[in-house]
Formats: sequence, C-alpha cells, structure tokens
Amino acid sequence: MGAVTPTPTPTPTPASTPTPAPATGKAPKQDRSRATRQRLLEAAVSCLAERGWAGSTVSVVAERAGVSRGAAQHHFPTREDLFTAAVEYVAEERSTALRALFPHGAANRTAVVGALVDLYTGPLFRAALHLWVAASNEDQLRPRVTELEARVGRESHRIAVELLGADESVPGVRETVQGFLDMARGLGLATLLTDDAARRERVVAQWATLLDNALEPAPPEAE
Repeated sequence: MGAVTPTPTPTPTPASTPTPAPATGKAPKQDRSRATRQRLLEAAVSCLAERGWAGSTVSVVAERAGVSRGAAQHHFPTREDLFTAAVEYVAEERSTALRALFPHGAANRTAVVGALVDLYTGPLFRAALHLWVAASNEDQLRPRVTELEARVGRESHRIAVELLGADESVPGVRETVQGFLDMARGLGLATLLTDDAARRERVVAQWATLLDNALEPAPPEAE
C-alpha cells in the first residue's frame, strides 16, 4: 500500500479590519444644531439690549446669528419662544460664571457684592428690562415673562445667599439679602441713562459693610 500524503491544513486568514470612514471635516449634526441654537440665543439678547422689543424681530436675530430665518424658526417657532429662551439662557450662563468666581463663598464680601450688582448693570439686564416692558403691554408674552422672572429671581436670591454666606434661619436675614438685590436692580436702572460707576462704587462699599454687620453670626449668649 502506498503512503498517503497528508492534506495540508489551511492557514487561517486574519479578520479584515474595517476601513475607517473618510473624514468629512464637518461636525456631527447634533453639535451643529446646538451651536446654531447658542448663536441665536446670544444674538437675541444682543438685539434686545441694543434695539428693544420693537426692533428685535426673528429676521434681525437670524441675520446677526448668521443663519436663515427658517433655521431660527426651526429652533424657536415663535418670537416669544426665542426671546424668553435667550434671556433665560444668558442668565444661567452668568450664574455659572458668578459661582466660578467665588468657589469659597464670602471670603471678600465687597467683591461678592460688586459682582452681584454687576448682574444688573450689563447687557443681560438691559435685554431683560426690554422684555419686561414688552410683556406689560402684550398679553401673549406676559405670563411667560412673569414665570421667567420668578425663576431668575429665585436663582439670583439663591446665589446671593450662597456667596454671601447668609444664614436665612436667622430672623431678618432673608429680607436683608432680598433688600440688597432690590437695591442692585435699582442701580441697574440708574445705569441705563447715565454712567453711574462712581456712585455705584460707594454704594457697593456701604452695602458690603451693612451685610457684614447683618450677616455676622450673633455672639453666644452669656450663661
């Protein structure tokens, strides 16, 4: 009987590596949509601060943001949607930035008081003011702005309590903090017409002293 030649074992071929998709150089659709939305919100606040409600249309905002009117309406179907969302967005951004400035709270109350007052003296406050005035005359806008103002007001108060190190369980402290915020809003209104920086600086220094005295823990009672 002749020798049987063994059949050679086939060499396994390595699994093929998927060919990566060619880079398109374009951001994912979701990222582009988010970026467009942010540009619209920032442009809306700028327009509202500079032009007021009457001069701030969706078309004007879209042009400033560099997008079409159709793209703007895709994100915000109505004018009211756009401007209330814009004011809320920028308020949230400012709140985040403010907290980041003072990660340890009231190490320097004068600096904290000054930063809180600044919330009411910039473009955001000017934009919000135009929105409030428009809401006082437009029934469709009023409930949305009233709700927005309540949310922003609560957040502003919460941040002030946190950064000032205020203990609201102490009688009168809550009213003191709210009184300070009301005063800051008044300074913001004064700034709309004139450069009130010098007087504002003196008022901030005085309020920092008042808050130091009002928020200082009371000494323990003698036994």
